[in-house]
Parts: sequence; structure tokens; C-alpha cells
Amino acid sequence: METPTSARRLDRLPKAHLHLHFTGSMRHETLVEMAEQRGVHLPQALSEEWPPKLRATDERGWFRFQRLYDIARSVLKRREDMYRLLLEAAEDEREAGSGWLEIQVDPSGYASRFDGLTATLELILDAARVASEETGVGIGIMVAANRTRHPLDARALARLARQYADKGVVSFGLNNDERRGRARDFEAAFRIAKRAGLLSAPHGGELNGPRSVRECLDELDADRIGHGVRAIEDPYLVERIATQEVTLEVCPTSNVGLGVVEKVDHLPLRRLYDAGVPIALGTDDPLLFGPRLLEQYRIAREVFGFSDPELADLARMSIRGSGAPDSLKKEMLSGVDTWLATPAD
Repeated sequence: METPTSARRLDRLPKAHLHLHFTGSMRHETLVEMAEQRGVHLPQALSEEWPPKLRATDERGWFRFQRLYDIARSVLKRREDMYRLLLEAAEDEREAGSGWLEIQVDPSGYASRFDGLTATLELILDAARVASEETGVGIGIMVAANRTRHPLDARALARLARQYADKGVVSFGLNNDERRGRARDFEAAFRIAKRAGLLSAPHGGELNGPRSVRECLDELDADRIGHGVRAIEDPYLVERIATQEVTLEVCPTSNVGLGVVEKVDHLPLRRLYDAGVPIALGTDDPLLFGPRLLEQYRIAREVFGFSDPELADLARMSIRGSGAPDSLKKEMLSGVDTWLATPAD
């Protein structure tokens, strides 16, 4: 194993970021500034005591997490706010060495402010286009349904996503508390999305165990699974994920922040990797958890002992599991090889 003193710079490693929520991507200083401008009162957890202390293993904890998230979303009131958020997110990705960002959003959360679902998605897609042009970071949109809402709402979002499948939408997701909505209830929505050529990327195996992951595979034909770390509780399931090459979007600091694991070294990152599971490191909601993408790679290196060749392998997994155009994937994979061939600093 290479020693830290000979390690290559992680910000120069090409990578893809596949698990980042729209509101949760906001910089904290941007939140504070926008809240002041828009007259939104921020609780201490989002101002003086940031990042907030969170734990979502019980209903009360999840409610607090969701409340803070909703307050943060409420500051995004104007069209220019959406452009700013995506530009800053892309700038942060470029700084981390990310060449592709797949950001997930439920347009329903903003539809009342921006003239409906279709207009909201078109606004987000245009903001992504502008941010990509200004930063050089490729951006794809994941339209994500809320599992706490009726499955018919998810179908409406899937039909909307289908209309923009060749115009910037690359994947379809399912988020929020998996204890309050089983994956199998959303099969019809994901069938619509898959038939349109969109990647299936539901959340599962975060606050619920292996059954949640199996339903994502069996009922939603998942290409990727958001989190999925609790699959480790079923060795046969881990083997299946590895065999089917389903990418797990593992978010270390988020898993600690929400109480999925007590400490970051309890995360089964090394065990999943050694079992052959494709892994894409992600941040989930850095607005609420603090660290961004580069820190997740540092955790892999410093906490779990990933060598530079193994970190390069993680980067390749993130790229291959993405919805990026094939030409960009090829370019980024070549960049990973170049990074690894370059002598360590």
C-alpha cells in the first residue's frame, strides 16, 4: 500500500458525483445570504450551530432533518436563485476534480413558485446547461419522486422525465424516508422511466435493511441504489449486487450524520469494495452534513486505507455508473489512467 506521503492529489483524480440532492448542494454561506435577502428566518441549527447535529434513526429525528431541509429549500424563491445554486454546485465539483455531476431534484417542491412542473424542470435544465458551459463540468438531472407521496405523483414525474430524456434528464430516482414508502409501490413509475432509457436510481438500504435493497432490484430494476450500505447484512444480496454490477452510491459523512452508522469507520465501505460491489462515493446533502465530495475520497484513503490504484478504481466505478455521454465517460476514464500513471507528489 502506498504511504500518504507519496499519495497523489485527489482533486486531480477525474470522478463522477452521482448522489447529490438539489437543495442539499447549496453552500452554507449562500443559504445564509439568500435567507437574509428573502426574509427567511433560519433556526440556529442552520446558522450559528452549522452544521446541525442530526440523527434520523427515529421518526422525530427524520422529521427534524426534513424540517431543516424544507427551510433551506424555502429560500429559493426566484429564477436567478436556481441558476446560482447550480453554478456554485458545478464550481464545487470542478474544484473536487469531478467531470460529471448527476444532481437529483423533485420538481414538485418548486412547481408552485415557477409556474408548474414542466416549467420548473425546464428552468432547472437551463440552469444546468448554463452552469455546465461556464465550468466545463457535465451535468445530468435526476428527476426524483418522493416515496412519502402517492405513487400516482411518481408516475406523473416519470412521464415528465420521459419527455426530457434526451434533453438533460438522465435518471429517475426515489427519495425520502424509505420506512414510509416501499419501493414496490413505485414499480409503475420506474417502468415508465426505464422504457424511456433513463437509469433507475432509487434510495434503499439506508434506514431500512436488505429487504429495501432487494425491492429496488426486483421491483424497480435498479441500475444504481442510493446508499445501499445495509445490504452488507445479507451476504447473498451483496454477491447479487456485485454480479449484476449495480452501483451503490455510498455517502460516508451522510451515513454518520443520520445515524446509519455510529462512526465513519463502521461503514462497510471496504467490505463492499472487497466483495466486488461497484461503488460511487457521494455527499448526499453537504448543506446539512458539511463535507463535500473530495472529503469522501479522503475518508476512503485515510480511514479505510484505500491505495491510489483502489481510489482510481472507485473513480472508474463512479464514471461507469453515471448517465454521462459515452464520449465523456471515455475521456474521464482516460484521465483516471493518466492520474494513476503520474508519479505521486
